Amino acid sequence: MATAREQSAGAEARVTSADGTEIAFEQSGRGPAIVLVASALADRSDTAKLATLLAHHFTVINYDRRGRGASGDAATYAPDREIEDIAALVDHVGGSASLFGSSSGAVLALRAAAAGVNIDRLALYEPPFVVGEGDDGPPKDLAQQITALLAEGRHSDAVKYFMTRVQGMPGIAVFFMKLMPKMWANLTKLASTLPYDIAVMGDTQQGKPLDVEEWKGVTLRTRVLTGGKSPAAFQHAALAVTEILPQADHRTLPGLNHGAVVMAPKKIAPQIIEFIKG
Repeated sequence: MATAREQSAGAEARVTSADGTEIAFEQSGRGPAIVLVASALADRSDTAKLATLLAHHFTVINYDRRGRGASGDAATYAPDREIEDIAALVDHVGGSASLFGSSSGAVLALRAAAAGVNIDRLALYEPPFVVGEGDDGPPKDLAQQITALLAEGRHSDAVKYFMTRVQGMPGIAVFFMKLMPKMWANLTKLASTLPYDIAVMGDTQQGKPLDVEEWKGVTLRTRVLTGGKSPAAFQHAALAVTEILPQADHRTLPGLNHGAVVMAPKKIAPQIIEFIKG
């Protein structure tokens, strides 16, 4: 059973997940509840601007996924533990909430819905499924490569590997990011959670159709958003989601790319507001 501490709007608070791990979050706004589920290499600071915009309409729970920011962690990991974290946050706000997830966080949100967490609506930004044979996916040995780099204490190299080989970022862009010490230090600190996101994605990035059976529990209204400047693989993934879920639709947002949740929250927020309120 989740427990919560009293908090004022915007102050850090915690819930206790099913395995005893404390999950840190900030709560703001009033109205129907929405929980923000971050992507890989992100904590709640990445969704802070989006949370501020949504708080004019909703009770917003902006949390640190386990192992990140101020949240605790456990000795062993499984995606089910993160689903329990979301369930604890949903319990905290009264037993039901909508979810917004981006990238691998969108897939985690989908898994929470499939597992039966009491979710009102799902808004997703670019779940990175790879469903077409010709679409670029991560290396087949991604998990082994990341695990080996982390075991050697090469957290910075793990971040670089993930950004270049999975996110498709040019090496020169990573070079310039390294010149911003505070940003790079935070990313390096989050590197230990990369295996978590790899586990959340499972075998959904192999260029094969989504397994209908795996997602049959997702029967609620779902909206998948993609950026018009993002690679075509994200569009293919979004269409695949809408084909297998009974109440899903898809919107493409012109001019946006995969980093839009952080870089362009003012363009993402209206889409979430319209969908959740609609």
